[in-house]
Parts: sequence; C-alpha cells; structure tokens
Amino acid sequence: MSNSAANPDRPLEPHLKAIVIGASSGIGESLGRVLAAQGYLVALVARREEKLNQIRDEINKENQGSARAFSYQHDVSHYEQVPELLQQIANDLGGLDLIVYLAAYQPPMTEDEYNFAKDKEMFEVNVLGAMAWLGQAAHRFAMAGAGHIVAVSSIAGERGRRPNPGYNSSKSALNTYIEGLRNRLSQHGIAVTTIKPGFVDTALLANAQKTMWVISPDKAAEGILKAIQKRKQVSYIPGRWRWVSLVITHIPSFVFRRLNI
Repeated sequence: MSNSAANPDRPLEPHLKAIVIGASSGIGESLGRVLAAQGYLVALVARREEKLNQIRDEINKENQGSARAFSYQHDVSHYEQVPELLQQIANDLGGLDLIVYLAAYQPPMTEDEYNFAKDKEMFEVNVLGAMAWLGQAAHRFAMAGAGHIVAVSSIAGERGRRPNPGYNSSKSALNTYIEGLRNRLSQHGIAVTTIKPGFVDTALLANAQKTMWVISPDKAAEGILKAIQKRKQVSYIPGRWRWVSLVITHIPSFVFRRLNI
C-alpha cells in the first residue's frame, strides 16, 4: 500500500490530525496505532523508512483500507528540513491539531566513559530535534489559536545520575524547554504536555542498569492518550512515578551522590 497522504479518506465528520515523530518503534509506534484507532489522521515520522511504511500499511489495513496513517522518512538531526516538511504534512493531512515528539537516543555508557560524541548525538536528537519541530509547531498553533504539543521526556531527567549524565541532562533540558513553551503558549489557549515515563520495554531499556515497574509500549501509549485527552500539563506514566520523583528531587545533593540510583 502506497503513502497516499495527498488524498486521505475524509468522512463527513472531520478527523483530528496528528504528527508522531519517532514512530517506527516502541512508544511512538504504539501511539501512532492508538491515535489512528481513535479516528486521527496520523503522520508517522522516523528515520527507518521500510519499518515506517510497514507500520503505515498495517494501520490502514486495520482500518479497512482507509487512509488513516501516512509515512514520512526523516532524521530529526536534519533540522533544516523541518519547516518545509511540517508544512507538507499539514497540507497533506488538511491541517494539524496535535504534534508528539518521541524521538530519543540513549547509547550504552560505562561509568568511566566520557564520550563527547555520544553526548552530542543525545542532545541533537533528544533536545535540538525537539526544538526544531516543536518550535515550528508552536508558531503555527499560536497563529491559529489552537493545537496541542506533547513531548515525551523521562523520569531520568529529574536528577543527574551517575550512569549517563549526558542522557539525564538532555531530558532535563527538554523538560525546561517544554515548560517554557507551555508558559509562552498558555495565553494563546495552546495545550503543552510533558510526558515523563518510567521504565518502558523498548530498545532504550537495554542501557538501564536497574529497572522497576517496567511497562509495555502499548501501556505507555494508553497513558499518553489519556494525558492528551485531559490536556494535562505534566503526566508521569505510570502515575506512581510522580511520588518517586517527589522523593528523588528532594534528596539533598550530598546524599544523592552517595546513592547508586
């Protein structure tokens, strides 16, 4: 099945339109499927074109061949492509109501490793890619006076941990950027949501030294959908991570540095 985004199936009741960035696996793939099942027209954006097209075709087959999902190959570190691609997607879908940034990179790191190349790539994907996409979406939504921005961060952004300072700081930077967008866009009626999952059974989990309360990508996607529907500002997934975060963020630094967490 080809990508027929230029002529999507539109019944009399209009569909909401969404972009999911980082949609070729894990939470992004699950969320794309969930949004399509909820009636959205969904633009799936990711690097892996073959996998992305496969997901697109499966979603459309599940919807009796109706064109609900459309695929766009893109590397989020190619920031210069974003303005034109975002405009193309909005034109193809017939508008834009929601954008979700899920693209993330976390390479394996040892505690005695100081690797600038890895740190740089994490910031390129986890922070700068988000700024490139969400800044453009923010401008578009502010002009329209409507829209919803969602960024999937991590509980790892709450403190600087020993195993991977670069990843922790990239997620912390993302949290601060999204909070700034929320404060700026609230006057325009735009919803901006930060999602902070705990451990999710994706490829990134392989780089975690310790895990607890691991959930599936499908379960995480369900939580994100609920946060979107409720237009939450910040949502921990599962919700019990909010209480863990409350404890962790209040541990004094001289104590935290002695803890292997």
